[in-house]
Amino acid sequence: MKDYIVRAMAAEGQIRAFAATTRELVEAARSAHNTSPVATAALGRLLTAGVMMGSMMKGDEDLLTLQIRADGPLEGLLVTADSHGNVKGYAGNPDVVIPANSRGKLDVAGAVGSGFLTVIKDMGLKEPYSGQTMLQTGEIAEDLTYYFATSEQVPSAVGLGVLMNRENTVRQAGGFILQLMPFASEEVIASLEKKIAEVTSVTDMLEAGCSPENILEQLLGDLGLELTDTMPAQFHCNCSKERVAKAVVSVGKKELQSMIDEGKPIEVNCHFCNKNYSFSVEELKDLYKRASRA
Repeated sequence: MKDYIVRAMAAEGQIRAFAATTRELVEAARSAHNTSPVATAALGRLLTAGVMMGSMMKGDEDLLTLQIRADGPLEGLLVTADSHGNVKGYAGNPDVVIPANSRGKLDVAGAVGSGFLTVIKDMGLKEPYSGQTMLQTGEIAEDLTYYFATSEQVPSAVGLGVLMNRENTVRQAGGFILQLMPFASEEVIASLEKKIAEVTSVTDMLEAGCSPENILEQLLGDLGLELTDTMPAQFHCNCSKERVAKAVVSVGKKELQSMIDEGKPIEVNCHFCNKNYSFSVEELKDLYKRASRA
């Protein structure tokens, strides 16, 4: 099944909903960064949330950034997404290995630790919107639920899951975000809370063969679910040699000159997709000229 996001409404517009299957994009991230199982689970959850939250934005050029800064051995996470279903991201320490939690599962909370979640939305205004909340559990879904309620004043339910194969490839990944509109009735709220309480886990639903549509049907089928549209989702980095060259130019003439004086090519790594770009001494000289003209 190709990765995609489903957007929907329920209860005559009192609930808006998103669900996604993201196995391929999480596997692409795992492959690019060679992440350990617990790092894959943590990064995969945030990538899944990011791609759904990106799809909530309206403008073609809008960008969303999710950043977790925390004291756990994972050393934080950074994910960015656009409004077209493209997402990318990385873990501070992709090699982290820690024991399983008390339930025998990957200990995402232990890897993440205590800290802060920051959400930045760049919608082409003078200043990007930025909201920050303390991590509540480090499990990521609960932290985003808390963020929506406190920073955006939108009561929400977030479910995220990543299931690994024994050989450390991604078996299942996906999630959902349900949000109550300000005019939601007490009856609708109570009904939704009851449904959410019945959900075992996102990965259980995916393992049972549920598509994003099936997940929303299970959660909202009794509340007049209306599917509005679908959107492909993918791990995609828009880095290029030219973009990286601009970053190299920005270090300044003094730094560039010292690189040239060393007489060796340099290699620059893109954090988001782990691709390396090489610049010869001749190319560095050209970049020095560009820096001089700037």
